[in-house]
Amino acid sequence: MSRKDVLVEGSVRVDLLGGTLDLVPINLILPNVVTLNLATSLKAKVHVTSIDFDGVEIVSKDYKTTDKFKSLDFTPENLQNNFFGNLTFIAHILNLFGLHKGVKLELESGSPPGAGLGGSSAMGVTCYAALSKFIGVDDYDRVQAIQKINSLEALIIDCPAGYQDYYPALFGGVLGLIPEPGRVQVEQLYSEELKNVLEDNITLVYSGETRNSGINNWEVYKAFFNKEPHVRAGLGEIAKLSHKALNAIKEKNYEALIPLIGLEGEERRKLFPGILTPNMNQLHMVLKEQGHHFGMKICGAGGGGCFLITHRKEDREYVDQLLGKFMMKRLPFHVEKPL
Repeated sequence: MSRKDVLVEGSVRVDLLGGTLDLVPINLILPNVVTLNLATSLKAKVHVTSIDFDGVEIVSKDYKTTDKFKSLDFTPENLQNNFFGNLTFIAHILNLFGLHKGVKLELESGSPPGAGLGGSSAMGVTCYAALSKFIGVDDYDRVQAIQKINSLEALIIDCPAGYQDYYPALFGGVLGLIPEPGRVQVEQLYSEELKNVLEDNITLVYSGETRNSGINNWEVYKAFFNKEPHVRAGLGEIAKLSHKALNAIKEKNYEALIPLIGLEGEERRKLFPGILTPNMNQLHMVLKEQGHHFGMKICGAGGGGCFLITHRKEDREYVDQLLGKFMMKRLPFHVEKPL
């Protein structure tokens, strides 16, 4: 039985180690691949209501826009072209459900534009969850939802899309995503102790510079399959560090975990010249001068957006002061519990 009013929230993620390794088939070519990420208290929100209209209304709080599309607008040609503009991804998801009329969507991404926190992916699976509930399906298959939305997003961005961004929105907690042929094994690693360690020792920073994840990911993807030695070696090293971090979490060796996040950031920085912007590079140099207990790890594909600073708990005030000098913003967050 369908419902007339549904509100669903889904976490955007922070990737700790092993991003880019979630691109198929890189994830199976390299050994010991795992991607570690967590669900944050920054939430994508989707509100679905019934309306008396032969079409759909989409309200984007991020774009500050309200758009109406008639049911007849949902043609294969319009979906393949740019008819729906910034809302093309959402239009494809509505079409997946055959919902072309009588529906109003209110959307909020929960993260800054171009943040590198997988905001569009979190929005996609949150929208899937909300529309499932709207048509009366509460026990939808989360893995199937992720596979469908991942395929649609790759279609929209016109290049391979990694899978890690979708899981935190539907699974919550702290996740180890381990690829196997045809599936991804999801290990829930959450504990209150791990939550406190992560919140105390990492700072999530928004640089104020937007980025396009598809650009850097595609460059790394091409270089990997062109068998460029430094990219293959770099991703291989990231895989090793991610595997070590997974073991550190399982062994509750949190003292080893935090430095591994910074080391992953150093390897990632070598992969592509544009991963850090000039302003980020300057901040990185200042942090390195302060000692090895500081690390820096870009979120997502880089080229702007958000990044992590790893540090001791007592260094939080210094980090905040430094961010003020660089005109950057700390994004407060909490690690969400498993769903």
